Amino acid sequence: MLIAYRAEDRAVFLYGFAKHERDNIGRDELLTLREIGAAWLAADAREMAQALKEDALQEVDDDDNDST
Repeated sequence: MLIAYRAEDRAVFLYGFAKHERDNIGRDELLTLREIGAAWLAADAREMAQALKEDALQEVDDDDNDST
């Protein structure tokens, strides 16, 4: 299972786990992940750059968005 949120120009992947590791996430966990996802989707470029610099976020390249 993978928890992700997407905006027009950004996707935030928050949490992933194999179904054999646990059955599901709880309601409280889901609400918290939704809040965290909404905050990152609303973050501006400066906040994102700072989080990347501090390793609070990890950027994943979009191989489908290749300009060559």
